[in-house]
Amino acid sequence: MEIKLMGLKGIPLVKAGDNIAEIIRDAIKTQNYDLRDGDIILIAETLISKAEGNIIKLDEINPSEKAIEVAGICKKDPKLVEAIIQNSNEIVEVGPNFIVTETKHGFVCANAAIDESNVEDGLATPVPENPDKSAKEIREFLENEFKKDLAVIVTDTQGRAFRVGAIGTAIGCSGINPLWVRIGEKDLYGRELETTEIATADELASAASLIMGQADEGLPVVIVSGFNAFNQLRDKDSNIKPLLRPKEFDVFRK
Repeated sequence: MEIKLMGLKGIPLVKAGDNIAEIIRDAIKTQNYDLRDGDIILIAETLISKAEGNIIKLDEINPSEKAIEVAGICKKDPKLVEAIIQNSNEIVEVGPNFIVTETKHGFVCANAAIDESNVEDGLATPVPENPDKSAKEIREFLENEFKKDLAVIVTDTQGRAFRVGAIGTAIGCSGINPLWVRIGEKDLYGRELETTEIATADELASAASLIMGQADEGLPVVIVSGFNAFNQLRDKDSNIKPLLRPKEFDVFRK
């Protein structure tokens, strides 16, 4: 098996109102990329948030007493802390230079996944309001344009419990089930798998992140070709929810 990853060149700095699907279409045509059935297009969430006008202007925020209190613990700007609180269902833990929250989408991550990189000073981008919806709209547009069966995954960079460093993580998807349930299959010794579930969308997002980078690479869209489980996981009604662990099963929040 061989999987290929290609960073899509020619993606400009986007602004509110830009059509991401059209931008990706034009970049694919300009790059003369031969889009194939089963290709998976991974898109950095900042690109979508900016195009959808989902931008936080930190200078316009008045921090609450709670934000000022939390900022004193984590040593962050109280205005940023207020933005984190406003974009969260709850604060899970506060530590030095981080606030772990559950976002309004149900993601448990640092700082409500609000990003201050790759935007102008004084601005920040929260997670897109509905990453699954955005992924679906882009997928359907590109499938109609290229007449191919595709999947779209919206990615973010997040940390992990008990591990240092951030990796690419899927926060929205369309066209492919993000979770590969392999329970009932056999291993090399013929034993039946009892609990094996693979976070396929996260693995694809992490692989794409190696090309997207975190600095000035300028490659917010990556195309993955050759993933042999695409047909098995094909699902036009998919969303990211299968990857979210219900709170009642989260032993670290009990």
